[in-house]
This record gives sequence, structure tokens and C-alpha cells, in this order.
Amino acid sequence: MLDLFPSASGPLALVGNAPGLDAAAAIDAAPCVVRFNNAPGFGGRAGARVTHLALVNRGGQMREWLADPRFLDRPVVRCAQAFILPFPMLPAEQNRPEPICWTREAVDRLAPLGKAVHILPEDLHRAARLRLAAVMADTGTDEPGTHESGPSGRPNPSTGFLVTLAFLLGRPLGRGPVEAHGFGFDGWPGHPWAAERAWFRQAEAAGQLRLHPCRP
Repeated sequence: MLDLFPSASGPLALVGNAPGLDAAAAIDAAPCVVRFNNAPGFGGRAGARVTHLALVNRGGQMREWLADPRFLDRPVVRCAQAFILPFPMLPAEQNRPEPICWTREAVDRLAPLGKAVHILPEDLHRAARLRLAAVMADTGTDEPGTHESGPSGRPNPSTGFLVTLAFLLGRPLGRGPVEAHGFGFDGWPGHPWAAERAWFRQAEAAGQLRLHPCRP
């Protein structure tokens, strides 16, 4: 679903935000480098290249960015060649009384940079939930607090999972595995981290990606 640099035949590096990441040379050698949100370590031990920056467009983090008058001046935002918003835009009637979706505002805020903004579709979210549900069923994973609210109890994939899946689905055969650096599978308790970790390991076993753990 994402092959945003079809001419890039070399490695694709996905750079997570786990502490301890120290792989600048390997990351910067990749033609395509994808980072997430505030991209800690950018410009230092996590490297200084970024082609795509994924910015979560629902919830309080995007609201904080929109309120920051210097957001567009951040180095990782300035250096990014394109942006990825992982959530599709909610209809207006589903975005009240308390707004949680900031897609329209994010697109408007990024517009002065003149760079592409890619919004991941709902079809990708369905595919992600199905994969995570299958992993949870196979492994017996049932972590507290890792499901969306409501009666459906659907797995709630993280931005890192969604973007990784999008690139894997859109990456042509023969490009080689995706290089995943600094994925710690930890953070907001609403994501099924154990299931995501298990899925990444399955993808690694299938030759689709390589996991590069952080140093302790």
C-alpha cells in the first residue's frame, strides 16, 4: 500500500523510538528512511536521514503539535520529504463533542512545506486488526488494556505497526527485507505490544524484515 519511492531499490529503514538506538551509519545508508512522531535521536545516534515522517493524527499528541508555533521548524519535520498520517479522517459526526481526529488541521499545517502527505486508509486498519487478532489467537496473547473500547474488542494497532504493514504490502518482490531499527514494543498501554512483537518476529522468519534490537 506504500511504495512511495519506487526507484529506491536498496534497503528501506524503519526507525522506531526505543531508547538505546545507536545505528546511525546503517540507517543513513538506506535510500528510504521512515521515522515516527518526535523521532528521538534524530541527528545523532539514530542517524540524520529521513524521507518519510509518520505523525499520529488522532489524540493529544497532534493537538500539542498544532498548538506549537515552531512545529514546522523542527529539524526532522524540515528534513522529511513526505509525511504519513496513519489514521483516515473521521466524519464530522464521529469527531464530537470532543475532537480526537486532527487530520484536516494537520494537512493544513503541513501545507506550507509543499511536501506530500499520505493518509493510510481504513482498509489497511482492517488488515492490521485481522493480522493482530490472528496472532493473539495463535499465541494466546490477551494483554489487559490492549483493545479498543466498545463491544467489538478489536486489537488497536500502533502507528509503527500500521506503517510497517503498509510498506510491506506495497513493497515489490525482490527489494529485500525491510530493516526495522529501534522497535521496543512498549508505550501507550492501549496497543497489543506482545502481539505486535510476535507478528514482527513472524515477518522476520518469513524473510520480509530484519529486526535490529537496541543495545541495552
